[in-house]
Amino acid sequence: MCRLPGVAALLVVLSGQWIYAQLNEPEGPFNRSSLRPDFIYRALDTDRDGTLSEAEIEKVTEFLWTLDRDQDGVLSSDELVPDFPPVGPGGPNGRRGGGMGPNRPELKLLEKHDKDGNGYLDAVERKLALKEVQAANANGRQRPGRGPRGGAREPGRPGPKVAPDQVEVYTDQAFYDPMVLRTLFIQFDSDNWEEEMAALKHTDVEMPATVIVDGKTYPMVGISFRGQSSFSHVSAGLKRSLNLSMDLVDSDQRLYGYKTLNLLNCNGDSSMMSSALYSFVAQDFLPAPKANFVKVVINGESWGVYSNVQQFNKDFLLEHYRDSSGTRWKVPGSPGADGGLRYLGDQLEGYKQRFEIKSKDKEQSWRALVNLCKVQNETPSSELSEAIEPILNVDGLLRFLAMDVALVNSDGYWTRASDYNLFLDSAGVFHVIPHDMNEAFVTRGPRGRRPGGDRPGFGPPQRGRPPLGFDDGRPGELDEERRNDFRGPAERDDRRRGGFRGGRRGGGGGPGHGDATLDPLVSIEGDRMPLRSRILAVPVYRQKYLQYVRAIAEKKFDVEIIGPVIEGYRELLFDEVKADTRKLTSFDAFDAMSSRDADQAGSPSPSLYTFLKDRREFLLNHDEIKQLGSLEIEPSRFAKPVVTTNGPKPSIAISELLASNKKSNKDPQGDYEDWIELVNYGEDRVDLSGMYLSDDPTNLFKWRIPNGTVLEAGQYLVVWADEDGNDPGLHANFKLSSKGESVSLVSGETLVDKVEFGVQKTDVSFGLLDVSSETWFELTPTPGKPNQRLK
Repeated sequence: MCRLPGVAALLVVLSGQWIYAQLNEPEGPFNRSSLRPDFIYRALDTDRDGTLSEAEIEKVTEFLWTLDRDQDGVLSSDELVPDFPPVGPGGPNGRRGGGMGPNRPELKLLEKHDKDGNGYLDAVERKLALKEVQAANANGRQRPGRGPRGGAREPGRPGPKVAPDQVEVYTDQAFYDPMVLRTLFIQFDSDNWEEEMAALKHTDVEMPATVIVDGKTYPMVGISFRGQSSFSHVSAGLKRSLNLSMDLVDSDQRLYGYKTLNLLNCNGDSSMMSSALYSFVAQDFLPAPKANFVKVVINGESWGVYSNVQQFNKDFLLEHYRDSSGTRWKVPGSPGADGGLRYLGDQLEGYKQRFEIKSKDKEQSWRALVNLCKVQNETPSSELSEAIEPILNVDGLLRFLAMDVALVNSDGYWTRASDYNLFLDSAGVFHVIPHDMNEAFVTRGPRGRRPGGDRPGFGPPQRGRPPLGFDDGRPGELDEERRNDFRGPAERDDRRRGGFRGGRRGGGGGPGHGDATLDPLVSIEGDRMPLRSRILAVPVYRQKYLQYVRAIAEKKFDVEIIGPVIEGYRELLFDEVKADTRKLTSFDAFDAMSSRDADQAGSPSPSLYTFLKDRREFLLNHDEIKQLGSLEIEPSRFAKPVVTTNGPKPSIAISELLASNKKSNKDPQGDYEDWIELVNYGEDRVDLSGMYLSDDPTNLFKWRIPNGTVLEAGQYLVVWADEDGNDPGLHANFKLSSKGESVSLVSGETLVDKVEFGVQKTDVSFGLLDVSSETWFELTPTPGKPNQRLK
């Protein structure tokens, strides 16, 4: 039943928050009418049954925390106003597309304004697109960012001029070498690039630029601002996070093998090192993005140091799983910050509001996600291991949960039930992977206070005081009954025991973000985070999780191991941070955070060394952990096998391929896609299960042929090279390049067959007329049938 008093109370709370937001938002008036009751209602109606139950209304406090996207304890106008998709016909309440949530559509401008069809907008075409954005803003269809949050920052100043011939090149070092500081030169075709790129933030348009790295020029790279708080809470002229698409026009263009670059501004991380240190601790422990540092020069001027973090994409999956044909999701922190994998029923809408799909949107994939949630949440603990292990990589999950809490990742699952990645592989198994790594190691101050200021926030209740906006006007402190009105069920008996805000069970742990005394069993009883509460309720999983936490503290937090890494990063960054004119925190803060010296008086957070020392000591003396034996950690990634040409080979050959299919043959889904044909030229049937096809000479284990794939003697088999791994039929996780490449077939660790080909003609296949011959010809496409010479 919908209790109007509960909704009214929430509106009162938000109205109170609006007043405080106004007092702290100097940017200008805020449209209070934007606090849409339908947004609030839908945010609380978690089971999507159209009514608000007693339990849902009791989530008011928790809901306020989820609105606080940057987790600073204060609701700004940006956070109070839901970021609705563009207004237009077809959507609920006049909105277009999928409603609120991470899968809402962006404003599509590229195809409309790309008059010459070259895949990007030049300066003239962008002018028309920008006019449309301005019109959309005027009509309320798009909301521009509202500027910075928190205490005042010094405005950015022009940095030193830098030319490509003035910097060192590193052609022999890996792109993510942690002790290399490369310089990336970005040259836009406009001096107003920052203003244009900000206006295009919520569209499908990327700014074209020329990029120079290590003396090599990369033309037509797409660049855009990335992130939400890292963009909207940072003023123009200061460092905002960047996303680089190397393949804006040329689909084959890569930078050291990478298609996408994420350059982060380290907003709130005075040390600049959080992502890089997280990646260092995680290496060989669980699949995590690689990270190091780069210096960025834009239009000839230095913009300082950025954190360079690997993209969660198919390249990442191939590196860690040898499989990229499955489905990827990002679990964002807003809106709602409710991606804990609770079971919301069988309807997909609630899941699509919480999980942002990053690969092809297939209903089959969403159904698998729903099933995971249902099995995890509704299976009795005594039966859970048998039910969950076929569909979830539990060992990988335990490693993820251990890392999340051991490093006190304040933007992680334990505190927000969000900010991680999901991968459903081709075998139907889910994997949980870190996403945001830039708020680990407690590099921020506690919730409700910002470094350098003490303005009030709506932080955790302090000694009986109500949270901001919860006071009903009666004098004095809230009595127990009135306090209970604003606590969730898990808080009423023990307000700090594993609740949403974390902290140690029974106290401590620090408000909001946690600190060195964060209990590893935080949130173990809350239904909001079933990866912790349900999985860790199984005794064997709980023990192994705690053993992983011990291993991290014992082996990774030892100052003799991690100290030299911090020192190396500090030396690498010291002069650059000092000279950076657009940084978001002071050089003194960086110096204090990364120094081995004792913490300076008045420092808003402990130094990295102090945190690691205190965290290690706390975890190794935890009541349960100290009773457990040490655990030797085996690397989580696949060992790369050595492929030979001398092993036993089945009677299978690559007989034909088509790399440019416009109108020749349709796949089972009715699409014109590239394909590869295999033939069994022997006298016996051959089981192809577990063999691999690949178009990458550096990774011959790219696509695994599914179990049960058998080819009779003299028969042909067609594999569609279209990256549609979730469709019925055989669909490889790569496409063929019409410019030429190679295709390999591997069985076990033996190279069975390999073909190299050059530029291909449209609707003309390439293949053998006789499998005993090594001569390939242009053919008339005949998938699944004997080959025919081109007529």
